[in-house]
Amino acid sequence: MAYDDKKIKVPRFNEESGFYTTKKRSKMMGRIKGINTKPELLFRKALWKKGIRYRLNNKKLPGKPDISIKKYRLAIFIDGEFWHGYNWPEKKHAITRNRAFWIPKIERNMQRDREVNAQLAEMDYTVFRFWTHEIKKELDKCINDVLVYINTGRIDW
Repeated sequence: MAYDDKKIKVPRFNEESGFYTTKKRSKMMGRIKGINTKPELLFRKALWKKGIRYRLNNKKLPGKPDISIKKYRLAIFIDGEFWHGYNWPEKKHAITRNRAFWIPKIERNMQRDREVNAQLAEMDYTVFRFWTHEIKKELDKCINDVLVYINTGRIDW
């Protein structure tokens, strides 16, 4: 199954577009964590406590899932609300600065998430995507969703 949507083009990051390319901006952007975020650590610790063993950021799988469990053909992503477009139709209008960059950037991230989901489905992987706020507020429910799938082989949503 090929993913046929036209790839969203993200404009380059440059000063003419109103971006700072100074050391200060670089330092600010460098502080944004991509792996081992607090929600990821919370989720992994809770999963480990339940006796579930996993791999982190498996490069052999599309999208390098935050957590993968080969035995159950399971890929788990913990997505940040801003970067992956949580509640996008409403949040999109709240972006006031550098809209020409951020809107295509986030929409491309969302498109890439769909592509990765499709690629993993082709490989017979089940994909779980949790928002960071779900992990922070409803960790037990998120863990339970994964455990139900592992124990029954199906998703109860």
